[in-house]
Amino acid sequence: MKHIYLLFLVGVALSAQTPVSIQQQRASVMKQIEKVTGKPAPPATSFFTVPWTGAPSGFANAPCDPMPADQLDQLIQRSSQRESVDPELLRAVIGQESGNRPCAVSSMGAEGLMQLMPETAGELGVHDAFDPKENVEAGAKLLKQLLVKYDGDVSLALSAYNAGETRVDREGTVPPIEETMNYVLRILGQLAKR
Repeated sequence: MKHIYLLFLVGVALSAQTPVSIQQQRASVMKQIEKVTGKPAPPATSFFTVPWTGAPSGFANAPCDPMPADQLDQLIQRSSQRESVDPELLRAVIGQESGNRPCAVSSMGAEGLMQLMPETAGELGVHDAFDPKENVEAGAKLLKQLLVKYDGDVSLALSAYNAGETRVDREGTVPPIEETMNYVLRILGQLAKR
């Protein structure tokens, strides 16, 4: 019964994630960035302005094309409904993690569309991390678990997806890791635009 109640609470928390609440989370992360970098955030010339530049490039050299949008949309919709995770959150994570390339492999060994580490993929029952269906289903399941754990706080769930739960639990907030802060800001920025 407690599990069902928690799932209900996460569903309510996710549906309450309005562009305003996403912008508030983004503003909070920007304050953390200023504290960590010691630099004031630059004037917002765009919603995505951050104190450093450069887009993720780990997937730019992947030896495959991005997955066709119609096929990816079907996977996202199915996994979103199955796990009760916002489809736009899944879409943003996939875009940020792999550039929609199912063959992407990070320098740390994360694989596929949602860049699952082999150990995590195994724990989630994935047999082939490069199979788009398996990868997106497992990534959606992982995001759901993180959203439940962090009471629907998207910025903490994204931080844990990127930097690991141990680091987020130790810090109690978005960890002061440039890559993680940038990751969270980019995805929150995409979600706020919807």
